[in-house]
Amino acid sequence: MLTFVGMHLFNHALLLVSLDMADRVSVVFALIWRNPVGTILLYGALVTHVGLVLRSLYHRRTLRMPMREAAQVLFGLLIPFLIIEHVVPARLSQPLYGIVVDYRMVIRSLWVVNPLSGLRQAAALVFIWAHGCFGVYFWLRYRSWYATAAPWLFAVAILVPVLALLGFADVGRMLAHMAESAPQMDPAYAQSLRATRPPIDQAAVAQGLGQIKFVLYAIFSAAILLVAVLRRMRTLAERASQITIRYSNGAQVRAPRGLSLLEASRYGDVPHYSVCGGKGRCSTCRVRVLDTYAPLPPPGTIEAATLSRIHADADVRLGCQLHPTADLSVALLMAPNPDAALPVATEPVRPGREAEIVVLFCDLRAFTDLSETKLPYDVVFLLNRYFAIVGQAVEDAGGRLDKFIGDGAMALFGLGGKHEQASRQALAAAAAIVRDIGHLNEELGHDFAMHLRVAIGVHTGPSVVGMMGYGSTKSLTAVGDTVNVASRLESTAKQHDVAIVVSERALRQSGIVVEGLQDDVITIRGRSAPLRVYLVTEAESRRFAADAENARSA
Repeated sequence: MLTFVGMHLFNHALLLVSLDMADRVSVVFALIWRNPVGTILLYGALVTHVGLVLRSLYHRRTLRMPMREAAQVLFGLLIPFLIIEHVVPARLSQPLYGIVVDYRMVIRSLWVVNPLSGLRQAAALVFIWAHGCFGVYFWLRYRSWYATAAPWLFAVAILVPVLALLGFADVGRMLAHMAESAPQMDPAYAQSLRATRPPIDQAAVAQGLGQIKFVLYAIFSAAILLVAVLRRMRTLAERASQITIRYSNGAQVRAPRGLSLLEASRYGDVPHYSVCGGKGRCSTCRVRVLDTYAPLPPPGTIEAATLSRIHADADVRLGCQLHPTADLSVALLMAPNPDAALPVATEPVRPGREAEIVVLFCDLRAFTDLSETKLPYDVVFLLNRYFAIVGQAVEDAGGRLDKFIGDGAMALFGLGGKHEQASRQALAAAAAIVRDIGHLNEELGHDFAMHLRVAIGVHTGPSVVGMMGYGSTKSLTAVGDTVNVASRLESTAKQHDVAIVVSERALRQSGIVVEGLQDDVITIRGRSAPLRVYLVTEAESRRFAADAENARSA
């Protein structure tokens, strides 16, 4: 449907070139959409879309939902009412009444003869386009490449309807001006206007098309009414069979049997997280089952996959997927904000997105001994110099310094995509840190009688990246298995007495030659499979830095 609307609006935009150009391209588009296959695909998509909306509306046990979900359902119900007004005249005028519909006739009808109808249909197309764009956004927003593509997609989303409306208005004004002035300027044109077939909404065809519209409106309205009646009948039947849900915070809800736990919470005005809208795509609605008076239904495929991914305990279930059949007691594991200003149905949350990134952990070795033998202000001075080296190396390489933790630092690379480049950047930053720490030792070693050494771990993989924290301390950071492994590799560097430990995946992804580097297979706590890593000493890091720079520049 969005493809059809996009092509339709693009055709309108060609009116800015010429009316003949738009007509020629419309003939090409008609070959795509007015043949049996194209017609089945288009109307099949429309019927499927409407059917899914009605099905979703029926299966909801309560209409209490967040505003975003309500908007999605409302838009889905409005689209048929909007397109019936547009599709019936455009599609049925020729086969039923022999009226050849071209751009001149359509625009003259909608701009000159009945401008109010033109305004309605223009608004309908823009509304449907916006609805489709919102759907694409919710579909793609968590893809790793979306942040890079978003500005271009946004530009297309804005320009396509704007250019289409400008083309429609430009030709409409031209035809209106010609209709007014042509009789005095060109009698032949006046005669051609009188010889033109009636426009698609004149009295000759308006009654027949109006009856078809009425039938379609009635069918869809009856479908909505049928869903409402079926929901009401189900509610009346379920009232005789309700269950009690007790929450660990003292709340208690009497809800019809068959509701999901999330729906029951909304039914009883109990705040309950649900970032994905109750589709089982996240685990923010998870609960711990404290007690139940009957066996719970086993997790379905979607719920089992999500619970397995988060390594949930046996008594943890997803609120949106669990449909209890008896009384039970639960504890919400994602406690909503108690701020009374927030809506009770759900708390607005800015979710993170899963992205393929490179994580670097850096830590000073033997820092405890250093801090015990130096004056506190000397330690602060040395730490600030060390922090400056790490921060400068990360920024020069194109990464983002995430945080300092004591004498350790965490940096992220590849937040904007380009995984190979991110790995090269992280390794170049690691080599630069080792090099500059050596320079710092040469500069201050005599006066401070110290020799600083660092241990660095580098790993790449999927992580959840998003704004995390509280209040003014919120910042963009990453969490997940990749971060944990990078931290373990930094500890491994200390254990093997080397400067840098990089995972095989990150090193090969960078394009740097691995020959000559010592490798090892280590066991990472919390992971079942061993991990192959490469060990880089301080002396080898010089060649390592050159290779990283050459690979990055190449």
